[in-house]
Amino acid sequence: MPKEEVDHPDHYNVGKIETIDYIDSLGMTEGFCIGNAIKYLSRYKYKKNSLQDLKKARWYISFLIEKAEADIR
Repeated sequence: MPKEEVDHPDHYNVGKIETIDYIDSLGMTEGFCIGNAIKYLSRYKYKKNSLQDLKKARWYISFLIEKAEADIR
């Protein structure tokens, strides 16, 4: 089975909680996710594994959408 590199890679899960959950607990989710989506979208065409960067950008955008939908409920 290939190693997970987009949704929950091992290097984001060192310790008791995932890094994104810690950032969320600090109330810094929106800026962090927007910044990362921009980063991955702006460099994907220059990288060998460009599809992976597009998937990472989508992950951060999807995370923001889920947070916004939860806030509406």
